[in-house]
Amino acid sequence: MHHLQRYLDLIRWNRPAGWLLLLWPSLSALWIASGGFPGWHLLLVFTLGTFLMRSAGCCINDVADRDFDRHVKRTAQRPVTSGAVSVRQALALGAALALAAFGLVLTLNATTVAWSFAALAVTLIYPYAKRLVSMPQAVLGVAFSFGIPMAFSAVYGGAGWDLAALRQSTPALAWLLLLGNLFWVLAYDTEYAMVDRDDDLLIGMKTSAITLGRWDVPVVLACYVIYLTIWSLALQGRVSSSDFWAAIGVAGLQVVWHGWLIRSRSRDGCFKAFRVNHWLGFTVFAGIVLALL
Repeated sequence: MHHLQRYLDLIRWNRPAGWLLLLWPSLSALWIASGGFPGWHLLLVFTLGTFLMRSAGCCINDVADRDFDRHVKRTAQRPVTSGAVSVRQALALGAALALAAFGLVLTLNATTVAWSFAALAVTLIYPYAKRLVSMPQAVLGVAFSFGIPMAFSAVYGGAGWDLAALRQSTPALAWLLLLGNLFWVLAYDTEYAMVDRDDDLLIGMKTSAITLGRWDVPVVLACYVIYLTIWSLALQGRVSSSDFWAAIGVAGLQVVWHGWLIRSRSRDGCFKAFRVNHWLGFTVFAGIVLALL
């Protein structure tokens, strides 16, 4: 039982906020592409697949960051860093989870299977981007948004693997929503990076919080506004009911709350702002669901 707990800690079982941040944009895209409820099969595949891939990502990330995490207060006791789980065990679990997710994808059409390889590639690249890129949150933004084109592909795609089939399966709307979602990821992951800024400066880690410096708070708020603006404009006419606009309004109020939480850049305030972000994603998703009833 003790061994099981170590693995549950590794995949952040007790912290569902991470996989919910992945889930809500993917489900939103499913509803939009389907024009309403997408059916139980797609709902199950994307919900379970999101959980499995986020868990696999945690395994990969913790292995990649094990030498950095020991110097950061918040992450020093993570299972791989502390030695509770070995590198080999973490990689084996990550591979098993990714394979399980791929098994779910294989129940979908060929174009969605093809997009899953691109999604996996970005997932593998992200942990190492923090060593090379001044805004690694942008790489995470692509990784955390790839469920959107995959959702459209699951609805519109077919049996083809060629570029023409991939283009046909993912209309411009899918990429516009991905772009908007990328700004949401930049916002909440910069809040997350603000928690560890002092530690990251000491160990030489690159993050958006360090790159932005004193502009961190206004840029975070601007990213939230850009996200909501892009999604509102992209979906105008498709889900433009009073329910959707009410949801966007409630999401906007949450952005104001985030500004209040991070205004002093305190660790507790920034970490709380990050942890409650899934409610903002849920609010937008709920507005889309209600508008498409």
